[in-house]
Amino acid sequence: MAKKAELLVEAKALNLEVTDKNTIAEIEAAIAGTPAPVVETAPVEDETAQEEAEVKTAKSGKRSEKAIAETEAKIAKEERKEAGDTTPQSEEAVKLAKGPRPVTRPVIERRGKAYQKVAKLVEKDTVYSLADALELATKTSPSKFDASVEVHVKLGVDPRQADQNIRATVSLPNGTGKTIRVAVFAPETDHAAAKKAGADIIGDETFLAQLDKENIDFDVLIATPAYMPRLGKYARLLGPRGLMPNPKSGSVAIDVAKATLEAKAGKVEYRVDKQAIVHLSIGKVSFGAAKLAENAKAFFDSLQSQKPSSLKSAYVKSTSISTTQGPGIKVENVTN
Repeated sequence: MAKKAELLVEAKALNLEVTDKNTIAEIEAAIAGTPAPVVETAPVEDETAQEEAEVKTAKSGKRSEKAIAETEAKIAKEERKEAGDTTPQSEEAVKLAKGPRPVTRPVIERRGKAYQKVAKLVEKDTVYSLADALELATKTSPSKFDASVEVHVKLGVDPRQADQNIRATVSLPNGTGKTIRVAVFAPETDHAAAKKAGADIIGDETFLAQLDKENIDFDVLIATPAYMPRLGKYARLLGPRGLMPNPKSGSVAIDVAKATLEAKAGKVEYRVDKQAIVHLSIGKVSFGAAKLAENAKAFFDSLQSQKPSSLKSAYVKSTSISTTQGPGIKVENVTN
């Protein structure tokens, strides 16, 4: 340190620009008038290259090359937006910013193999007659079980209007193919007749006790008019399930035995939904085209009789038939 101090004094005497930060070698070189020795240092890489080297990429996730490129493209887009740059970008840059376009397969390809096989039998643009549609429906069921055959009718009514809210019942000549469980809520004097007619559940106080436990093991509930007020507290339980007795559906009746026989024989209720469509099962595939045609005719006759007198537009807009899991079959209008 003493030597460095002496050299600094000598350098200042010679008016040399040196400080205590300079090394002894640098001060001596300045006094001697020779250039300072060059100290070899490791080459400094470009800062950008160094930063890129420090970034480690992964096969997937936020550190993948693809994610990093998308992030950079997004940042560049925000910068252009702030700068007000509306210059069109290259297609490659746009694709990179938006990411790959999702590949959406056609609906038919997303179906099972059994469905795809039977769907080939139905021509999409063809409107079939009722007889041909029912014959085709028996051949286009991809299910292993005995599927139901369903009719779907789009009406030109407004369900919000009271006189156009279609709701009725129809007795299908060949039944629905389902085992209907009927419950009867009536006075004890009607129990014997209801049991003889085939009712599965009969009762008054015992039946209400089952409803208190929300034990519902029936498909149709029949009640007498006098007993209807006692079912009021269960409206929230029965209503959403379509089990609340209603005079229009014939489930509120004085003669409970007759109502039970009709329900067991295949009397079903249909009603228009919020989309103005009526859905009804008219039997099983095992019925065959002939029996299904008889049930379909009974339904369409009943539906035609419910046509509102105030309706000015077309009553039936479109009709289709399908099995439970099968493709839809367009049907020509069979009502007037």
